[in-house]
Amino acid sequence: MKSIRAISHAIVAMFILSQSARCRGQEDFDISPMQKAEKEALYSTIQGFVGDSWNGSDLYPDPCGWTPIQGISCDLFNGFWYVSVLNIGPIHDNSLSCAQDLEFRPQLFELKHLKSLSFFNCFQLQKRFSATIPTEKWENLAGSLESLEFRSNPGLIGNIPSSFGLLKNLQSLVILENGLTGEIPSNIGNLIRLKKLVVAGNYLTGRIPDVFDGLNELLIFDLSRNSLSGSLPSTLGSLTSLLKLDVSHNHLQGDLVNEFAKLKNLTLMDLRNNKFTGGLTLSLEEMCSLAELVLSNNPLGGDIRSLKWEKLKNLAILELSNIGLTGEIPESLSELKSLRFLGLSDNNLTGNLSPKLETLPCLNALYLSGNNLTGEIGFSKEFFGKMGRRFGAWNNPNLCYQDGVISTSHVPYGVKPCQKEVNLLESNSKTELINGPYMNHTFHFIASKGFSSCATNAFSWNCMEQILVMCLLLILI
Repeated sequence: MKSIRAISHAIVAMFILSQSARCRGQEDFDISPMQKAEKEALYSTIQGFVGDSWNGSDLYPDPCGWTPIQGISCDLFNGFWYVSVLNIGPIHDNSLSCAQDLEFRPQLFELKHLKSLSFFNCFQLQKRFSATIPTEKWENLAGSLESLEFRSNPGLIGNIPSSFGLLKNLQSLVILENGLTGEIPSNIGNLIRLKKLVVAGNYLTGRIPDVFDGLNELLIFDLSRNSLSGSLPSTLGSLTSLLKLDVSHNHLQGDLVNEFAKLKNLTLMDLRNNKFTGGLTLSLEEMCSLAELVLSNNPLGGDIRSLKWEKLKNLAILELSNIGLTGEIPESLSELKSLRFLGLSDNNLTGNLSPKLETLPCLNALYLSGNNLTGEIGFSKEFFGKMGRRFGAWNNPNLCYQDGVISTSHVPYGVKPCQKEVNLLESNSKTELINGPYMNHTFHFIASKGFSSCATNAFSWNCMEQILVMCLLLILI
């Protein structure tokens, strides 16, 4: 019995000691110190964006302790807290809100363990308080920074610093919807670990630098909504891991590059609203993973039948409107069983509309307006009922639908009903009436009455009689 008591007391003592040690360990973890230099650099950086009135006094014991603020995260290095994530702007309800008069302070580049830095909706469009991205000291963050983002900052002006090319560990560079101008720096090709490159919605000009031969880990490439010019760089073909390519809404020109054939993993390609020419390159056939292909509003030209569309079996969205296509719509499009959207409007397409397009199981939008299609639309009433207003075929003067086959609520907008065929039996009987003995007798009767005398005796009774007989004959016919 005594031994049992002794064991029980030992177990209780061990439990108390373990709980005491656990509490002390948790306390030590929660109040792990932040070095003074790190804390001062962080506070000065934050004050540069939100104002000097912010002092972090409500944070205990520091921004990495028990009461952290949204947008700041820390990691432990050698027993000390270091800032690893700094997000400036109203991302969360209790995030740091930017002041009107804000600045990049040099202390930002003293946060030597910073992995992620972002600025969202912080620099507003006010000439007095517009700001530029610092051009120097980014090399201080080269060993740690993996993600750098500037989103929705219309008051952030100036150029993209070429020193971004020194951030050798950068995996994500997002410069989206700001007020930046100038050209894309060529040394961006040094960022060989990049997986995401988004430089969209700015005012960038010049050519796309041909420097992407080393970025074989890149997944997202988006330079859309700028004022870029020139041709597509040939080194795009080196981006063999690429999933998304978007250079839409620029002033790019030239032919579509043959290097597209190397992008075997690409699922989205958007080249709309540019000035590309030279027709549909055969390299598109090799992009077998494509799910979305958007080429609209380019003066490409060429015959739509030049490609074997059945090879692009994963296509879900195909937008080829207003690119100057000619020829008949190929039946091979009906083999794209994943196709949901097909846009062929405002081209020079001719010929009849193949009813096989109706067999596409996923199709829910078909736009063919503004072409020279002819003949009768042979789709069923079920197809028109499913599509509704998502079927567009207006501005095809010689295209028609069969009246009575579909309900009035599903009649395709801007398409006329087909004209009814003339009854041949009725037509033949009228021909016999005109050419038969009755007509000959009538003309003989009119001639015997002196019909030719109407020209000289216009008001004679014989002339009036002949006119009445003629009218009666026309009514009978």
